[in-house]
Amino acid sequence: MNLRRDIFQAMADPTRRAILLLLASQTMTAGAIASNFDTARPTVSKHLQILTECQLLEHKQNGREIYYQINAKKMKEVADFIEPFRKMWDDRFNKLETIMKNYKSQNNEH
Repeated sequence: MNLRRDIFQAMADPTRRAILLLLASQTMTAGAIASNFDTARPTVSKHLQILTECQLLEHKQNGREIYYQINAKKMKEVADFIEPFRKMWDDRFNKLETIMKNYKSQNNEH
């Protein structure tokens, strides 16, 4: 049975986000990744499986070790999807900041 996992549901888990942060700058083995967490290694392996199924991670075997790394292309797709929302909220916060500054300056004049 081939389950199709949702990328954003996968990224919602704090442990999986921490794994992505760990792998953002380096390639690591499952054991090295697991050593950063207080959970059982099979639990970390399950997180790695989910991230790999979502194509957020890629893995390559080198001898007996499997090395995990970020799939930059897929992460860019996620970032591109989120960008319009980030821009919208930045614009809203900038407008709110302008309103607050105007409100403060009007109250200081009285």
